[in-house]
Amino acid sequence: MKTSVLVSLFLGQLASCGTVLWDGRFNDFTSASDLDKWSWGNQVGPYQWYIKGSGKTTEYVNLSPAYKNAADSASNQGVKISLTNSAYWNGQNMRRTELIPQTKAAIASGKVWYHFSIKRSNTNAPAQTREHQIAFFESHFTELKSGLLSGQPGTSDPALRWMVGGVTKWSVNWDADVWHNCAYEIDFSANKVGFWHSTGSGDLVQTVAPISASTSSNGADWHLGVLELPRSGYSDSNEDFYFSGVYIESGSITKSVTGPK
Repeated sequence: MKTSVLVSLFLGQLASCGTVLWDGRFNDFTSASDLDKWSWGNQVGPYQWYIKGSGKTTEYVNLSPAYKNAADSASNQGVKISLTNSAYWNGQNMRRTELIPQTKAAIASGKVWYHFSIKRSNTNAPAQTREHQIAFFESHFTELKSGLLSGQPGTSDPALRWMVGGVTKWSVNWDADVWHNCAYEIDFSANKVGFWHSTGSGDLVQTVAPISASTSSNGADWHLGVLELPRSGYSDSNEDFYFSGVYIESGSITKSVTGPK
């Protein structure tokens, strides 16, 4: 009897986990400087690393167990992604620090789930006076945003929001030191996207059921990190964004904050 119960529990656990297509949890990294091993001529590691300022990698990206969601036992460490006064890429007037999956896996076809957890601190807090595009696709069919959206009235906005095609579908006041666990449910075949969310150690819950979207990706245009739009009259300050538990899976969604090991 006990054996059958254990088997049932084990099979239930397997059924609740998908197949990891791409793993961006930094478990094999000694330090952020490992990102420097990647180049267009030497495409190694899980990330493309070129959307950044002219400083050293550790000015913009740092790794530490202190930067991960403590409830995620499958991640050895998290990542702090920073915007500094030199975080201007390729002559643009937008501050950007972004990592892109380096993989040949089918992360842009069929139904997949893009997982990550995100938080901010009161130290080097993201400005509420400017728009930040976070964990976004190049076509912006789905993404997170924080701060006052470009073109909107007012001076500041404390919200963290999930958007589809530039329209807010979910939002919350972005308080300091709260881990927001997120998963984009993307069906590239059906052209739909949904949103799963929880906080802290809680299991993911489908917060927004799949809705129509112009799902489009070449598999190398999801940006883990942040792009900050400039705003006249507002000076730059250092800003930090924390990410944990980053991976992409297919088959079925893993609801636990501790992803597949």
